[in-house]
Amino acid sequence: MKKDNTASRRQFLQQIGATSLVAASAPLSSLAAQEKAEERILRYERPVSSNDTIRLGVIGYGVQGHFDLGTALKVPGVELAGICDLYTGRLENAKEQFGADLYTTRNYKELLDRKDIDAVIIATHDVWHSRIALDALAKGKNVYCEKPMVYKISEGYPLIAAAKKSGKVFQVGSQRVSSIGYAKAKELLAAGEIGKLNMVNAVYDRQSSIGAWEYTIPKDANAMTTDWDRFIGVTAKMPFDAKKFFWWRAFKEVGTGVAGDLFIHLLSGTHFITNSKGPQSIYSTGQFSYWKDGRNLPDVMSGVMQYADSPEHAAFQLTLQVNFISGTGGQEVIRLVGSEGVIDVIGNNINVKHSLMPEAPGFGGYDSVFTFSKSMQEEMQREYDAKWTPDQRKRNSKENIVFKAPDGYSDHLDHFTNFFDAIRMNKPVVEDATFGFRAAAPALACNASYFSKKIVRWDPVTMKLVQS
Repeated sequence: MKKDNTASRRQFLQQIGATSLVAASAPLSSLAAQEKAEERILRYERPVSSNDTIRLGVIGYGVQGHFDLGTALKVPGVELAGICDLYTGRLENAKEQFGADLYTTRNYKELLDRKDIDAVIIATHDVWHSRIALDALAKGKNVYCEKPMVYKISEGYPLIAAAKKSGKVFQVGSQRVSSIGYAKAKELLAAGEIGKLNMVNAVYDRQSSIGAWEYTIPKDANAMTTDWDRFIGVTAKMPFDAKKFFWWRAFKEVGTGVAGDLFIHLLSGTHFITNSKGPQSIYSTGQFSYWKDGRNLPDVMSGVMQYADSPEHAAFQLTLQVNFISGTGGQEVIRLVGSEGVIDVIGNNINVKHSLMPEAPGFGGYDSVFTFSKSMQEEMQREYDAKWTPDQRKRNSKENIVFKAPDGYSDHLDHFTNFFDAIRMNKPVVEDATFGFRAAAPALACNASYFSKKIVRWDPVTMKLVQS
């Protein structure tokens, strides 16, 4: 496949004649103020030539594999070349969708051996991510690997090295980092819109059996139809268990639980918005509140991480929460708390609320001054009135702002567009192996902290665990 670096591009907003982010207040509603966010919605202006065609293979055709492929095929010039999955029913489903002539296999190595495949999506169980990614890079394939990038922290270092050595594009699938909403939040934070950041509260709750990973198990599930012996090729030997194959996120033997599924979205988003390399200390706790279905990873989990002063940002604390029986019905919010307000990142939409302190210090009211003698109160009141004007004693106000992504906007599509652009134009991706690992490692450390009941120390610059 040839690369064409002359591809003409233009902003999606100009094509549809609308603004990408609708600002409810005047100060940041201008096109210039929105430019950094707008330029992240890119579409092709011209037809894609045959030389630009990218032939795609999918390894792991479960729920996320279906969603990933459906989105990838919306990018012009991307063609499906083959699908690999261990469960026979999913291969049958693939042929029903794309025709009987579609190449399918239960052995991912056979798919990687095909010369007509330029790139692969890896959307398998977490425990297989690193092994397949290493093999794909060694075969010269560009790789889109679902999050978490690795199942164990120790797997991150060889995968980063392999991605660099291969010269191929490697992108991790936390799609929010390609979001125009996250780009706007990043811009606002850097501009000092909420003052100095001091805390981030990040929540990803769900309240449904499907959201809690109790996926429907097919009636024909058995060791043969799932190729169980091949499946446990990277795990300890264990007898066939349909739940471990189809509800795999809930089991530590093959998945990484809420930390690897949802904390990692919150971490990658926070790191993108703040330019952070990661935390220095990590603590997590959890419990089994509702889904007592045999799972061994908790359904309610919280984490606390401390981020140190760095060239990229001031020190801040990050709190993480996942609740699988949330009375809210489910929510996804990253709240950036600064000295002058908050930025709520809700999906791809942004709410900015300001709260500014008065210039003058407090005096009176719920204060110790009324406990002093009357003469002392009067003397201090006169001094205060002489030093601070009425305007200095008032809380300053600043208009709140709301930004909304356009109807039908998809950060998932932008993430895949970025991936295929990187292949065609030799461009860097927004979430490479290093970025992906810097999100995955703290997430996986949450599981380590939960099981050990200890604080995990991490060096975000060298990306190494620190022995305490």
